[in-house]
Amino acid sequence: METLGIDIGGTKIAGGICDEKGNIRCLQRVPTPEDAADINAVVAGIYQRCKNDGDIRSIGISAAGNVASDRRTVSFAANLPAWNQYPLADAIENLIGDGVKVVVENDANAAGWGEYRFGAGRGSRDMIMITVGTGVGGAVIVNGQLARGGFGMAGEIGHMVMVPDGEACGCGLLGCAEQYASGSALERFAWSAARRQPCQSEHLLEACEYDRSKLIGPMVRDAARQGDPTANEAFDRIGEWLGRLMANLASVLDPDTFVIGGGVAEVGGMLLDPARAAFSRYLEASMYRQHASILEAKAGGMAGVIGAADLARID
Repeated sequence: METLGIDIGGTKIAGGICDEKGNIRCLQRVPTPEDAADINAVVAGIYQRCKNDGDIRSIGISAAGNVASDRRTVSFAANLPAWNQYPLADAIENLIGDGVKVVVENDANAAGWGEYRFGAGRGSRDMIMITVGTGVGGAVIVNGQLARGGFGMAGEIGHMVMVPDGEACGCGLLGCAEQYASGSALERFAWSAARRQPCQSEHLLEACEYDRSKLIGPMVRDAARQGDPTANEAFDRIGEWLGRLMANLASVLDPDTFVIGGGVAEVGGMLLDPARAAFSRYLEASMYRQHASILEAKAGGMAGVIGAADLARID
């Protein structure tokens, strides 16, 4: 059965026909419009361009937002208010026709499933994916099944409170994990350290022209690769928090594998080495138990497309 996977991101919508081995053909990329109706039209357009390339019976949509347990409704989307309690599957099915079934999944869940089935987590049984980007997302696989929870809200790893009364989070809470283990935290840590020790932060300060508003994550990455002590310290700090987060998750779920994805994780060992060290340090009974593997994601930017398509296929 042919399945179309669609990943609706903040800047682009990607989609393609995916087979049962995770291979993609008829890959399409379109800039993401701001209006919900225009997004629906883009998804329908991708379907129309791909339907002659295969017998598409279902569409899996990876969407940035909280998806209800019916896997058809977006309950809440922070960056698209029109999607609050929005019947996305109905809207797409009505627009497309053809009797095609649409299944909607949270974007982090879809990417996690793609990694579990076809990427770094392949062969594991109990896996947690943590996506480290501007924020922190997650997906939980338990005994080979994607955990969605009683209300479709499982896997919101970035909003576990790590620091009581800590940094304010966009979700309305204080001290959430994504305030300490994300790309945004990386920038904040790097700037704070650079202000304290400018003589050790030359690469970083020159890159952003000594202007906090111009500092972005890739500048911290590049400065760290050039040996900038402050930039390396910033990666050590978010790695430390990431390790603490994984240790807390392991105490509850005891996965055999963690997969770390997202744009920040593309630096590899610069982030994962301090995360692994902190994981061992904060893991309960660390000396007397097996430790989960902590792996870098492999499926990359297509994990959401592949995962959404596969979840629709097996629905």
